[in-house]
Amino acid sequence: MDIRQLKTFIAIAEHGTFAKAADAVGLTPSAVSQQVQALESEVRAELFDRSTRPITLNSQGLQMLEAAQGLVRSADDIVDAISGRAIGGTFTIGSVRSSALSLIPRAITELKKDFPDLKIKLHVANSDELLNDVVTGRLDSAMVAEYSGVHSSLRWSPFLREPLFAIAPKGTRPRPAEEMLSDLPYVKFVSRFPLAHIIETEVARSGIVTNVIAEIDTITSVVACVVHGLGASIVPWSALKETSGEVVAVPFGAPQIYRQLGLVERRTSPRAAVIDKLHGYLVSFSGDYGVAR
Repeated sequence: MDIRQLKTFIAIAEHGTFAKAADAVGLTPSAVSQQVQALESEVRAELFDRSTRPITLNSQGLQMLEAAQGLVRSADDIVDAISGRAIGGTFTIGSVRSSALSLIPRAITELKKDFPDLKIKLHVANSDELLNDVVTGRLDSAMVAEYSGVHSSLRWSPFLREPLFAIAPKGTRPRPAEEMLSDLPYVKFVSRFPLAHIIETEVARSGIVTNVIAEIDTITSVVACVVHGLGASIVPWSALKETSGEVVAVPFGAPQIYRQLGLVERRTSPRAAVIDKLHGYLVSFSGDYGVAR
């Protein structure tokens, strides 16, 4: 098995036929066929369902595809690091569904200017999946909240420490968060994310008695409910950047509660230079709440 075989195999999976894959990798269809036969012989399994037209990957082929993509990416990263050539290949970043997710596209836009030969992909999932994908190499880095379950092979670097605010519909009389949340119907953020736990822990500690009118699993939807007058809620600073003047916001917690977001990466990542640049842009876009490395 060599990298050329794996790249050819990936091309077949992406283009659907041996002929199209041959054009993509600069080989003849017969050479592509020979590489596939050699690969299947080495792994001692057929990788395609040849009864369909066009052919498709079978279960072993799908398993092989995931491994091949990781191996090819790692090989390209190592060559880039050793040779000093312009960084290319694919950089895959993950992110939780966070109100701060809007920072990632802005950072990616700037990153593409620094690394024009680099193809960048964004994958959104939950924290556990993202952390596992970084450990296994399916992701180069991921944006996750401060998390106690980070594997020892990973490094988590915060880029944002943002305060939480109690918010209410426009026109609401400003008053302490405890009063506002007790007096108005409560739009509750419900999820597995650490943010939901932080909020509910402080609500309980403060002795706030809420009248829950809705339970919502995304911060964006929570803010929309408040903007349209459904009730009050608690959200981080990043959720309020686009709602200036649409809600009344007061600090939540005594002292005010903060949460942190950061980038997680493998401690020996060959994409360290790219991740460092990405982190810098995220810090910059976080304004006063950015956390430098």
